[in-house]
Amino acid sequence: MRILFAGTPEFAVPCLQILIAGGHEVAAVYTQPDRPAGRGRKLQPSPVKLLALEYGIAVRQPESLKRDRAAVAALRDLGADLMVVVAYGLLLPRGVLAAPRLGCINVHASLLPRWRGAAPIQRAVLAGDSASGVCIMQMEAGLDTGPVYHRLSTPLAPRETGGSLHDRLAALGAQALSEALPGIADGSRQAQPQDPTRATYAHKLTKEESTIDWNQPAAAIERLVRAFDPWPVAQTQCNGEPLRIWSADSVASAVAPWSAAATPGTVVGTDRTGIAVATGEGILKITRLQPPGKRPMDAADFLNARTMDGVHLG
Repeated sequence: MRILFAGTPEFAVPCLQILIAGGHEVAAVYTQPDRPAGRGRKLQPSPVKLLALEYGIAVRQPESLKRDRAAVAALRDLGADLMVVVAYGLLLPRGVLAAPRLGCINVHASLLPRWRGAAPIQRAVLAGDSASGVCIMQMEAGLDTGPVYHRLSTPLAPRETGGSLHDRLAALGAQALSEALPGIADGSRQAQPQDPTRATYAHKLTKEESTIDWNQPAAAIERLVRAFDPWPVAQTQCNGEPLRIWSADSVASAVAPWSAAATPGTVVGTDRTGIAVATGEGILKITRLQPPGKRPMDAADFLNARTMDGVHLG
């Protein structure tokens, strides 16, 4: 098919790779404008743009498709059969959705209708879901409300992080796309409507959410730590300074070797394996952390120069 591709971050790269490898004609790639990044704040191209340039594919980077009529007209003039959208980051107006012969499809990183919205991967980990997956969805004006052509699921590992699930779903999304495209092209694969009564929403992540509430159960805090790895990273206050928490284990009060009766946020014990902190329910053992101006380190290295017993976090 003659395809347009719209995507921006690393998550979208495997899908573009599968289209190129599959022999489709990628007429153009749409990606967000270059953004400043790094210490020098130099403009950096998106991962999708870099791959497109590597294969000599035309790249278009409108600031908006809702307000740029000329960009929409240019997109329509490309005469595409289909537009594949993967984590593009810009809203598509009705004129764009209707431009390709077969419309626009989206590779969405959840088992729709669960976790519609911006951060489905992290929300699945945060909620303690047993499984996640990807859906190939026909796009319409609503937020991730369109009918689903194809879905693939995968169980969440006990120590799943936002980063590890991201990488697995990126690969799974490319697989699902390659499996769905032939049937979409010839009309043999029919999209199934979502059940709106089962919909949940994955709101965009914020740095404010990453602050640990020690009154929460240890199991919930552990999920927050895993969900927000690698961004925005769970954090707390220690002696008036921010402390980022990269890895932690929840320990039930009944089996913990430390007392959980202390005020939530109080360090109730330390050893070479971690820093035990009282929570609203159970103990959280911090195993990897990052003080200001330092790289992430194991708890044992952090404790080499510090005494933490009795310190209150938060």
